[in-house]
Amino acid sequence: MAKASDYNLGPHTFPRGWFVVAESSELDAGPLAVRFFGQDFALYRGDSGRLVMLDAYCAHMGTHLTASRSAIIVVDGKQIEGDSIRCPYHGWRYGPDGHLNDIPYHDPCPKTVALKSYAVREVMGCVMMWHDPEGAPALFEPPLLQEWDDPAWVHWRLDHLDALQVHGQELMDNMADVQHLGPTHGAPCEYFENEFIDHICIQRQGGFQKAYDAFLATTTWYTGPGLLLSKQEFGRVLTYELIANTPVDDGVTQVWHGALTRAQNVPHTEADIAAAGQVQAGALRAFSADFEVWRNKRPAIRIMQLHKDGPFRTVRQWYAQFYDERAKIGQYHARLNGRHHIPGFERPGDQHMAMEGGLFA
Repeated sequence: MAKASDYNLGPHTFPRGWFVVAESSELDAGPLAVRFFGQDFALYRGDSGRLVMLDAYCAHMGTHLTASRSAIIVVDGKQIEGDSIRCPYHGWRYGPDGHLNDIPYHDPCPKTVALKSYAVREVMGCVMMWHDPEGAPALFEPPLLQEWDDPAWVHWRLDHLDALQVHGQELMDNMADVQHLGPTHGAPCEYFENEFIDHICIQRQGGFQKAYDAFLATTTWYTGPGLLLSKQEFGRVLTYELIANTPVDDGVTQVWHGALTRAQNVPHTEADIAAAGQVQAGALRAFSADFEVWRNKRPAIRIMQLHKDGPFRTVRQWYAQFYDERAKIGQYHARLNGRHHIPGFERPGDQHMAMEGGLFA
């Protein structure tokens, strides 16, 4: 299992960016204990609906705030008070800012006691966390498709896939990999390009897709290192695919998948929902081919890159910005921003750009 240092990504073990840490609906059943970036976290929804993510362990005796299911305070539904949470062991209460604000049997509270609180957002049915190894605030916004708020579209229910014993670098390599699309997916490219816009990495490609018996045109982009969206047009079908990857530990990656599909009826009928499920299942089958490759390959610490393989090294340089010092990010943008082509796969004009609309605004 390769780690961040093996790829020489930068001084930090884990990257900065927005990352999925749960599906929103998971919190309907109560607080969650989650682990990402080599840390344990307590994740819950307050009575106001506010999402809260704290370091997991109570300062008193090290109890995990959200891992207990049998403590009476949890069973009786009394653990969440407003937007605060009580420890299931002795009832110490922490606010959404992480500060200790009540001890049931002692007054006053020590004012210096606090757990770290993290920025979390609810976006397109996902709970997204801003992670920064330097502890700084968000540099950019998480992606939001305008179609998500359009009642004509059927929302995804995420596929929760296994954690891969693979570093996120290997997943990111797909953005440059023009030559795998034929052997792996049955859709050899007729054109292909990458473009970098600061924290966004774009892949544009098109070719005949055997599985759908139609020409497939896609614009796929990463917003930061962990959130991929792909706008896909084949025949008269338009769909958006989500692939989210979040580091669990160094070299271990959790993956989620979804597909957003337009329905024929508003409100949606059972047939519309079933059809959307079939589209997502089809997208997942295609993605599973990548997933199986990743699960069974050795790490590509160094790629024996050929002239027409795709700009692996350039994409890896772009990816490294999220592991480097925050002060150096602008150097990556100055060096890499722009469009990059592969000999023999130049795009036939710019008409394909029209399908992108305001995707990267």
